[in-house]
Amino acid sequence: MINENVHHQDVISRREFVQKSAFGATSVALGMMATRSAVAKNANDKLGIGVIGVGGRGNSHLAMLKQMIDEGDNIDIVAVCDIYRPRLEQAAKKYNTRAYMDHNELIADPRVDIVCIATPDHIHGYQAIDAARAGKDIYCEKPVTHWRQFELTKKLARVVAESDCVFQLGTQAMSDSAWQQMKKLVQDGLIGQPLFGETGFFRIGDWGERDMPIDDANAAAGDDLLWEKFLGDAPQHEFNIDRFFRWRLFEDYAGGPVTDLYPHSLTQVIDILAVGFPDSVVAVGGIHRYDYELREVPDTFNLLAQYPENVTISVLGTQANDYNATAARGAGQRCPVIRGWDGSLSILDNKEILFTPLQVRGAKQPQRFEIKFAEDNIQHWRNLIQCSRARNKETWSPMPLAYKTQTVLHMAMLAHRKKQTAQFDHENEQIVLS
Repeated sequence: MINENVHHQDVISRREFVQKSAFGATSVALGMMATRSAVAKNANDKLGIGVIGVGGRGNSHLAMLKQMIDEGDNIDIVAVCDIYRPRLEQAAKKYNTRAYMDHNELIADPRVDIVCIATPDHIHGYQAIDAARAGKDIYCEKPVTHWRQFELTKKLARVVAESDCVFQLGTQAMSDSAWQQMKKLVQDGLIGQPLFGETGFFRIGDWGERDMPIDDANAAAGDDLLWEKFLGDAPQHEFNIDRFFRWRLFEDYAGGPVTDLYPHSLTQVIDILAVGFPDSVVAVGGIHRYDYELREVPDTFNLLAQYPENVTISVLGTQANDYNATAARGAGQRCPVIRGWDGSLSILDNKEILFTPLQVRGAKQPQRFEIKFAEDNIQHWRNLIQCSRARNKETWSPMPLAYKTQTVLHMAMLAHRKKQTAQFDHENEQIVLS
């Protein structure tokens, strides 16, 4: 049996040592800085937003924020941060805002109320902890942490819980009212005792990894590209153009579908079924189609999670075939089917929630419920901003839910890599492989 807790404690300790050594002055400044008051900002006060990471996803967030400003939202883009100077300068010029190469300096900027984290997976958790400790609210891209960083996930959950921080994970599918409505129907007992949640993510193409753009084929580590900051707690490696610009290809920094795509499908199922942490997770998959030299992450991944509530959740998917028997509310995604003792919930024609009772004597009657509104990333942002003003930690995708979801994904990736079953030690909150 392998206890995954030991290695991750060592990783965090080494990382924190590096941070304290490299950013001593900034750390002192942050330590002296009072955290933001828990009193809600006046509704007329403008909220300042700083974006860390201005690559593809970060620029998408900047564009959305600019659209919101143009539509009258009382917010402002006050700072951007990136460890690659050309990208940073371009974003700062486009949005006429302050630029930082050190995320701690952006976090320390008193004009920043909300920090948006759009960096590579293995950096999210550290930056989110820094932001929460500094009294900032957070929009953090999924996955909340890298697949090998379970202890960091646990630490982040604790830090956010102990702080005044309002946290929103970038699982924008949670803005879809279908999942909120399904959750209420399950709570009301329509399907009876919950039994099974089936979901997944199917698409064709590895464009999310192989087609990540290389900004400059001649880029080199140095003052304009901070390679050591990019590495973070990942294994040491000499500078490599592909690793820096196309990091989703490599297991050191990403996990493929299980961590890049499945947060969008699994989060709502866990929320609808109101389960906690799983007892066990098994997983199979691998590189089944896009087998080329650089790619390390799977293109096909399937997992089963068994819960102490006697609920099973399956997440199935591949990047090699996008056919879906149950059409998605979003490209490539598979709508969940929620099964209970009395019947099942599914999505019909992307417009209605369908309740299908069991075909037994005395069964309930079929029902349909109109879906109120679809997924909208800008509304996901507005939900965070509304909660930030009200000092309400119950966002659509809060940290406790992110912790439960990411734990399943940690367990699945570890189980897949070790070809073992991942067990969850509920008493000690540890992952054990056997």
